[in-house]
Amino acid sequence: MLQNGGVASQDGAIKDTTTQAFVKDVIEESRRQPVLVDFWAPWCGPCKQLTPILEKVVRAAKGKVRLVKMNIDEHPQIPGQMGIQSIPAVIAFQNGQPVDGFMGALPESQVTAFIERLTRDRIGGEEKDLLKAADAALVEGDPAGAAEIYAQVLAQDASNVHALAGLARCYVETGAMEQAKQTLALVPEAKRDEAPVAAARAALELAEQAASLGPLVELEQKVAANPLDHQARFDLALALNANGRRVEAADQLIEIVRRDRKWNDDGARKQLVQFFEAWGPTDEASVAGRRRLSSILFA
Repeated sequence: MLQNGGVASQDGAIKDTTTQAFVKDVIEESRRQPVLVDFWAPWCGPCKQLTPILEKVVRAAKGKVRLVKMNIDEHPQIPGQMGIQSIPAVIAFQNGQPVDGFMGALPESQVTAFIERLTRDRIGGEEKDLLKAADAALVEGDPAGAAEIYAQVLAQDASNVHALAGLARCYVETGAMEQAKQTLALVPEAKRDEAPVAAARAALELAEQAASLGPLVELEQKVAANPLDHQARFDLALALNANGRRVEAADQLIEIVRRDRKWNDDGARKQLVQFFEAWGPTDEASVAGRRRLSSILFA
């Protein structure tokens, strides 16, 4: 039961603590997520104003931060060691250390701003790590694993453009084209030209193009029979890309550029640029392809 006029939180986001439990409830817990410590006393009028606001804002944060309350009359040792001389006093802990705080009964808007400032870097860092892991899984050929991680990010931030684009690419990789389109449609209009979205859209377009092509073996035979059949070579490049053979796909388009740059209104070079966009600028095939293309264009 919470003592400071509060109601116990079912998910453990809000609790009372004691001198004996302080290390576990605050120091250890703050290594997992930020913890706010509310130092209060039953006789403190401003404390009674602040507590409901703290509880409301912490609950609204949905697990990004915890609130731990300490009655300084019953447990004076910790606040004494910390030099708490006036209450209400709220001290934020992260990684086992006090990092920020405020005194007095602040209005809800200021308490919300305080918590947002406290969690922003942490949540952003977590998202960045998750997105990096998801991107790596996708590159390594594990779209199912990547999709799980992107979904984790979206559970916390449904409008995360990078995660939406990544999830769309996972659907493309598994042949779920309609789901890919539906996912891309969730991207806000103002953000549809951002790089991750453009890459996902390019990957979707390439996959749809490849679906209309003939068998890979037949295309290879056509090119072997007539090396000047640029359309067959172009289609072969699309088919190779659809089969994950990116370097070979780039090689076929570069060969068209080398033989006849003006073919199909510079179509081979334009298609190669779309490949690079879909693969991403740091992909090995993109880096090698750009280098080879430059050696031809600027020779």
